[in-house]
Amino acid sequence: MNQKHPGVDILQSGRTHRKYLAWLIDPDKGASFSALDIELQAQIDFIFVGGSLLTSGDMETCISKIKEHTRCPVVIFPGHGSHICNKADGILLLSLVSGRNPELLIGQHVNAAMNLKQSGLQIIPTAYLLIDGGKSSTVSYITQTQPIPSDKPEIAAVTALAGTQLGMKCVYLDAGSGAIKPVQTGTILAVRNHCDAFLVVGGGIRTPSDARKAWESGADCIVVGNAIEENQEFLLQLAEEKLLMQN
Repeated sequence: MNQKHPGVDILQSGRTHRKYLAWLIDPDKGASFSALDIELQAQIDFIFVGGSLLTSGDMETCISKIKEHTRCPVVIFPGHGSHICNKADGILLLSLVSGRNPELLIGQHVNAAMNLKQSGLQIIPTAYLLIDGGKSSTVSYITQTQPIPSDKPEIAAVTALAGTQLGMKCVYLDAGSGAIKPVQTGTILAVRNHCDAFLVVGGGIRTPSDARKAWESGADCIVVGNAIEENQEFLLQLAEEKLLMQN
């Protein structure tokens, strides 16, 4: 059982005054993390590994390669109860509270419970909410759930609040991979006003302005996926925005 990264504690410490940046890596697509120089790597606070559907990717190999090149905490973003790897530092134990699929609310968790206990991973109970990003997403299809409409921030707020009242330490608002539009600022603000949990926002963030709006609206951490690997300059732009937000 390997020693876990203390930085993972931040994800369940509640609302913070700092701003954080996470890179979501899909093992199916791989990641040329070694191609990022030290300066670029230093801008990333967390690396999330996973996805709603894994077909050809190897999570253990992916995490091992990442660990060879960085000391950044690696956190599993699972799409299934079998997506467990003790080489990571922690796991977002996602409960899809925006849907009504019992498998994603408790079923998968029961199946994974003993493996999780034996893994030694730091478990981060997370209220996971799908928000309409303007197109049908893989996660919506796989989970057979409908996203919360982007123009109904009050639904997202009370759903997130219910999750935290159940004891979840983190709230994750996700517009989905390849979303046409990111989670709207009104939704983030509404959730922030009702929840003190660590707030993560991802999906559809393609510009520094998107990131700034999410942080300004109350997100503690934003998540960006392929955009970083496709354009390393974007990572530096995000880092500049993050620095401005913290000053």
